[in-house]
Amino acid sequence: MTALTDSFGRTIRYMRLSVTDRCNLRCHYCRPARDDQPLCEERNRPAQQPAMSLTETVRLVGLFVALGVTHVRLTGGEPLLRRDLVALATALATLPGLEDLSLSTNGLLLQPMAVALRQAGVRRINISLDSLEPDRFATITRGGSLTQVLCGIDAAVGAGFQPVKINMVVMGGINDHEIPAMVIFAHQRGLVLRFIEAMPVGTEGQRVMGHFVPASTILARIQQHFGTSSWQPTTEPIGAGPAHYHRVAGMEIDIGIISALSQHFCDSCNRVRLTAQGQLVLCLGRSNRVDLMTLLRDGASDVTLQQHIVQAIHQKPRQHAFDQYGSQFVAHTMPTLGG
Repeated sequence: MTALTDSFGRTIRYMRLSVTDRCNLRCHYCRPARDDQPLCEERNRPAQQPAMSLTETVRLVGLFVALGVTHVRLTGGEPLLRRDLVALATALATLPGLEDLSLSTNGLLLQPMAVALRQAGVRRINISLDSLEPDRFATITRGGSLTQVLCGIDAAVGAGFQPVKINMVVMGGINDHEIPAMVIFAHQRGLVLRFIEAMPVGTEGQRVMGHFVPASTILARIQQHFGTSSWQPTTEPIGAGPAHYHRVAGMEIDIGIISALSQHFCDSCNRVRLTAQGQLVLCLGRSNRVDLMTLLRDGASDVTLQQHIVQAIHQKPRQHAFDQYGSQFVAHTMPTLGG
């Protein structure tokens, strides 16, 4: 097996696989209120280009796995909108060399699908949960049902996913006051909790950064509520993602913080993204992408496709370009960020 190594010596073992660019929410940090495009990160693709079929997807992912990718996460858009998702997961889970198949979802459609996805081979699941207050949740997601998501979380736990992670994008003046409540919620249900810094992605990037809360402020909120000695680093990684995990003393809960701006993790990045249209995205914070689906549909052999994959990985940039938004967001710690 040939390891996928970029020009900076980083080995690529983790793929985020977008199985659809459609989403059933319009979270205000991701998409404009009125938007006819499928998803902001996919706007540069030709509008007529159809998504990869199940067979095409499995073939391409299989080539990456043969080159050393061991972790695949199903994402979107909202992946549960893809009608053949369970069949796709079943096929991917049997790929020789794939060690871990996981899923990220907003949870709205999860309750009736949780058991089938677990039986298909999905082992771990991440669920977005930006607020525990129904009205605030509906505002952030522009109409999402908190009740449906909570039912989805309970269904995931009941189906045996391990771990079940919940992701909260922390935004000043919007939901940052809920940080302690989210810790308690996750503790009560045996969930892994991850706080995520807002990122300047898509057309909403500049506006969203007006609510930026750095990792240091998130940590301070936890310590203020649970005690200054409560935050204890953990030594064992949880999954293959970029979060740095800690544990609150006296509570059996792992808490991660993903700090793409204030403490970026580019030097250890082991990830690429494959879009639903077969575009290999080398960095979420850059425009670099390589069209693999056209090669596939033009009849390229597996050997030729793998050669292009290896060449593409060497184009992976050293780090993201989020710094263009300025140190004002990274160094700025808001004194009052909500009630």
